Amino acid sequence: MTAAERLAAFALELEYDPIPAEVVEAAKLHLLDVVGCGLAAHALGEATAGRAAIEEAGGESDSTVIGSARRLPAAAAALANGMLCHGLDFDDTHSDSVAHVSAVVCPAALAVGEVRGVDGRELLAAIVAGNEIVTRVGMAAPGAFHARGFHPTSICGIFGATAAACRFGGLDLETTASALGIAGSMASGLFAYLEDGTATKPIHAGWAAHGAVVAALLAAHGADGPPSVLEARFGLYHAFVGDRIDLEPQLADLGTRWETPRIAYKAYPACHFMHGSLGATATLCDDLDPDEIDDVVVTVPPAFVSLVLEPVASKLAPRSDYEAKFSLQYSTAAMLVHGHVGLRSYAPDAIADPRVLDLARKVRYETKEYASYPAAFPGGVRIRLRDGRVLDADLPYQQGGPENPLSPAEVRAKFRENAADALAPASIEALEQGILALEDCCDLRALLSHLAAEKVAA
Repeated sequence: MTAAERLAAFALELEYDPIPAEVVEAAKLHLLDVVGCGLAAHALGEATAGRAAIEEAGGESDSTVIGSARRLPAAAAALANGMLCHGLDFDDTHSDSVAHVSAVVCPAALAVGEVRGVDGRELLAAIVAGNEIVTRVGMAAPGAFHARGFHPTSICGIFGATAAACRFGGLDLETTASALGIAGSMASGLFAYLEDGTATKPIHAGWAAHGAVVAALLAAHGADGPPSVLEARFGLYHAFVGDRIDLEPQLADLGTRWETPRIAYKAYPACHFMHGSLGATATLCDDLDPDEIDDVVVTVPPAFVSLVLEPVASKLAPRSDYEAKFSLQYSTAAMLVHGHVGLRSYAPDAIADPRVLDLARKVRYETKEYASYPAAFPGGVRIRLRDGRVLDADLPYQQGGPENPLSPAEVRAKFRENAADALAPASIEALEQGILALEDCCDLRALLSHLAAEKVAA
């Protein structure tokens, strides 16, 4: 069997009951988290272009769209919701694959699942299958997509989302493998936005979720895709990494090793590569006056530099919220000045704050090899004060990762805070309780109706 055929077999054969309880609980919490991120983006007016575009296109009233009273075709809803869920860069990341998983898998699974009328147990099994496939496609070449300027969230994410969508269509193994082959030709996503801070990145998640739904539909209607799409001479890894990759270590233990609980939540709405260093800085904020800081040195693994520390000029004075979310200099200074980094830290007035920008110019960087990388996003900081004191901290495992986890209560609190500006309290409660008891849900459309515009507080 080819790699795609083995992934297809895993996705189609996975049943809810054998999935370990901790994997199911993680899947529910990640769904709750990513829905909250989408609601926050809706409330702040971020990443809404996808919703506007697909509403203009119109179509059948199939699937719920966050913040809209109109249901739309499943592929269109997946596009809009994927963009919203990734729009604030506050959604989860799987460290070893460096992929945002839930922002691709969940929008596709929800959109198709709603059309097909699946119950909560089937939805959870599909999400877990999708998660496991995304992470393994990325883990086969950790960091290699980033090194060439490609975004693994979309390039790897479309395979897991396609597998999830195929489960709901009643497709057989051959057809599902063909859908994965089609998905390979839709895999895309460039880091070109880093040059000027344009907010292209949310489109990557939305387009992958959209492409997954379309790939499943194309295969169901007889379109062929190469089942050797991953390992072939001109397959995914040859095209995007420049090498042929041995996938066997990622395929051999499907269904016995579970990566879903290892997907990391974000404590800060910024690039995950910064979270170790930002978390280390947070531990020092109570012990210093930012006006007394003379010098700041942040420490990260070498692979992080090109995304969050270089080129220095644009990192010191971000031109947009997205550029600021990928600037460790700016984000460190914001943490030191305000004692926290949150959604408002990247608002237009915040990224123009002269006190923060002055301090950002004092932030330098050093690289360090961390034993915890790539399984985590580590980092550190060293701060010298004017009186000669030196404060330092190091965080080998960022907050929110499996080794330094957010508790279920903290994930729920994050959801409620993110949803607070978008939904009335009753809808927030209904969504939270419904998602956390998803295995008992028999009416997915009723649960998702709480995301519709008529439920949104004015």
